[in-house]
Amino acid sequence: MLTSQLSDIRSGSMSLATPSPAGAAWQRQAKLWSNLKEVCDLLRIQARVQNDDYQFQHMQFKAGQRIHTIGQPFDMLYIVNSGFLKTVMIDELGNEQVLGFPMKGDMFGIDGIHRKQYSTETVALTNCDVILVPFKIFSGLGRTNAELEAAIYAVMSRELVREQAMISTLGSLSAEARVARFLVFLSERFSDMGYSGTQFNLRMTRQEIGNYLGLTLETVSRTFSAFNAIGLISVDQRAIVIHDLQSLRTLRRLPPSRVRAKAADKKRAAGESAAAA
Repeated sequence: MLTSQLSDIRSGSMSLATPSPAGAAWQRQAKLWSNLKEVCDLLRIQARVQNDDYQFQHMQFKAGQRIHTIGQPFDMLYIVNSGFLKTVMIDELGNEQVLGFPMKGDMFGIDGIHRKQYSTETVALTNCDVILVPFKIFSGLGRTNAELEAAIYAVMSRELVREQAMISTLGSLSAEARVARFLVFLSERFSDMGYSGTQFNLRMTRQEIGNYLGLTLETVSRTFSAFNAIGLISVDQRAIVIHDLQSLRTLRRLPPSRVRAKAADKKRAAGESAAAA
């Protein structure tokens, strides 16, 4: 059963052009299987694992490939082992709404549980390594281990709470504050994964950020430039350096333009002084 499921997913999701040599090398080096203990560690589940004989297959996806599509029959949960993705909903007119950006340690696909088919689709933003977890196996494990079952539900709840927090943010904050909170969110996620929380590359475009935050591309770009001008961050295309995380965390609105201009002049003068020295 599991073999046929994997074959169906592989034929549906991996039917794009043959990977480049570099992509093929990346796939050869990727992990092929994870046991239950490794999956629980990735999900930050502390429950005791009584049976570690289960093996869960990894699949590698290239940037732009879809892991699952809207309307596809539900039988699988997915866990991000590496890489970055986006989960989107598409309306009847073809308009896309970004719902989230799954990254390492995140579970996705839980939207398919209710109607037995996925109501969203998830697309790789970078090369990704994803662990496939057949839902029947996961639910069966829960029935034999109450502690593990509670932990699994907690993981699913964690994903829903994260989405709800973002919805609350969109409804109550200014455009500048939305972008600031998004940078704080990324900082915290990178820190949780063991990476730098103050220096990182954006894996999503400004248009995708704007779609997620309910803003236009121009507003996101303008806000990044304003944050850069007043010294909260440094930005170079997709490279971000956060200089004042606390100010981003508490920011409500940008200061008046004249104040921003003075801050930009001060920053420029400091840079020129440092260069002269």
